[in-house]
Amino acid sequence: MQREPQILFDEAAIAERVDAIAGAVAAVAPDDLLAVPIMIGAFVFAADLLRALHRAGVAPEVDFLQIGSYGEGVASSGRVKLARDVTARTLGRDVLLIDDILESGRTLSFARTLLLARGARRVLIAVALEKPHKREVEVAADFIGFTCPNRFIVGYGMDYAGHFRELPFIGALDGI
Repeated sequence: MQREPQILFDEAAIAERVDAIAGAVAAVAPDDLLAVPIMIGAFVFAADLLRALHRAGVAPEVDFLQIGSYGEGVASSGRVKLARDVTARTLGRDVLLIDDILESGRTLSFARTLLLARGARRVLIAVALEKPHKREVEVAADFIGFTCPNRFIVGYGMDYAGHFRELPFIGALDGI
């Protein structure tokens, strides 16, 4: 296994894309916006995006979902598990789901369906990364940081066995 990730997207490129995403979110004029980061991998992207939204004049309420389909492995189990639910009101609101990576689509499809069923007016999706060739469930992100290759991604909140989340860049680990 490679010990040091290969940098795919550096800090400057990430900051530029996050600001662009915030501007694009502001341009769609969200109404009574609720931002919902999906924990755990999205925490760094979400923090940066929330600060960029503030600079763009958008002041969302923030709540969290913790869901996933990976468990302890490096491949999706195929089953989505809800570990922490949103407690904020969703009825009649625009919701911005924030996630680290859109890969199989299961997690974001589950979250989007859940929030729409609870009466969200509109559910928008922002992801730091997208792997379109890995999609198993039909779901599209409205705002995408980067399209990435079919490699194991770490850094910027994403991990391998609990490591590498702290890296300020997005990198790839080979041999996983």
